[in-house]
Amino acid sequence: MTEKVLRVVLGDQLNLSISALEGIKAAYDTVIMAEVREEATYVKHHKKKIVFLFSAMRHFARLLEQEKFNVCYVAYDDESNKGSLFEQVKHQLRQEEYSKIVLTMPGEYRLLEEVKSWSDKFSLPVDIRPDNRFIADDGFFANWAKGKKQLRMEFFYREMRKRTGFLMEGDHPVGGKWNYDEQNRSPLPAQTSIPKPTHCVVDDITHDVIRLVEKYFPDHFGDILPFHYAVTREQALDVLDEFIEKRLVNFGQYQDAMAQNQPWLFHSHISFYLNCGLLHPEEVIARAEEAYYNDNAPLNSVEGFIRQVLGWREYVRGFYWYFMPALSTENVLQAKRKLPDFFWSGQTNMNCLRQCITETKQNAYAHHIQRLMVLGNFALLAGLSPKAVNEWYLIVYADAYEWVELPNVSAMILYADGGKLASKPYAASGSYINKMSDYCKKCGYSVSKKTGEKACPFNYLYWDFIDRNLEALGNNPRMNMTLNTYKKMSEEKLTLIRESASAFLHKIDNAQEV
Repeated sequence: MTEKVLRVVLGDQLNLSISALEGIKAAYDTVIMAEVREEATYVKHHKKKIVFLFSAMRHFARLLEQEKFNVCYVAYDDESNKGSLFEQVKHQLRQEEYSKIVLTMPGEYRLLEEVKSWSDKFSLPVDIRPDNRFIADDGFFANWAKGKKQLRMEFFYREMRKRTGFLMEGDHPVGGKWNYDEQNRSPLPAQTSIPKPTHCVVDDITHDVIRLVEKYFPDHFGDILPFHYAVTREQALDVLDEFIEKRLVNFGQYQDAMAQNQPWLFHSHISFYLNCGLLHPEEVIARAEEAYYNDNAPLNSVEGFIRQVLGWREYVRGFYWYFMPALSTENVLQAKRKLPDFFWSGQTNMNCLRQCITETKQNAYAHHIQRLMVLGNFALLAGLSPKAVNEWYLIVYADAYEWVELPNVSAMILYADGGKLASKPYAASGSYINKMSDYCKKCGYSVSKKTGEKACPFNYLYWDFIDRNLEALGNNPRMNMTLNTYKKMSEEKLTLIRESASAFLHKIDNAQEV
């Protein structure tokens, strides 16, 4: 008699090639998927994020059924929903007799630790397989990191290029350089024609999920409508196609640019689909590389895109597992301020923040410079609590899972790890935002003023951040130029900076409008 296997597929593993399904016997095994209440509510995820994931899960379950697999799918409002993944699996084990449980390694430390206990709790073998949604295997980062004093992404990225052969000519990078970042920093000229993002058709399954989210998650952050995201692999491939054909050519030059009422610009918008399994990194990199070799996109665009996927995405995933669980509690700058109310409402006279928060509320999306150099920069300069900021980023973005969110926020944005990831804090004054966007033109503050009530808060908060953290930053050689400028400031100037910062931070601490 053939033994049955219970195969658990998580909500971010929506790919027929996922390791949990390798070797499946369609006539015997059961695939279990569940809209787990515990996972949907342990933080109050953006409504659009929940719609996207639940709909993508339901569409994937239907695909599995079309492939003749036995699927046990538990919807959020099913009477049989037991509320947690453990209880759901326990319930299924009571329905039939299984010889073992098979699943792909979860993307979150908390969940992996729970799954590791299942074998003892269920008295059943549990096969936790490698996560093949990534190019680097589970041990690659740790082996690369061994013995290194600095773990810089650039050098990890070069190893990944050599290992995969992408944009390589033998042992050398195509074009003679590994990195074209200096060609990726242009502001967007006025009147630039920007392609519209891909809009996918909303079918009955998604309409049902929208109604469910409206009913069960009314107090969660964010707008549900309009909803136009891909929820199937075919739709995700359409989004990729349109990026390659319409936006990749200008992606490189303008990837760091920001513009009023333009959330999408020339970005790919595929992180949603990479991070939930609908797309695989190798296929999207291959498509971009092909565009370069066919003379359909310049090298700075293609290399810049590949660096995000092959370099940064793979790097932060390895970094997460290498430094967990300590990474989740690190706070070397002792930042403790609570999250300002305007991070939820968008009601602030700082136009850059108002734009980024409003667009996040509407779309469950903001591009990487908005996340890093506006929202993240403010959180760093204002000394916001890493725990509060991490939770906010996890809640509001549809592509956010702890493995990608925590290194980006704690290590990259907040420098909470003391420099294991970033060589210095990504701190900037208002001049950076003014250079890379048109936000300052419609702001309630003046970017040219350095202190005082009408001054751009980023200006005095930047120097107040340096002032507050001299001891922590004083030995960083990459901060020498900034620290030398600081040391030359008169006491009168420093007093004005401290007074301006203190008055502003007092307002946000007391929920006053800023």
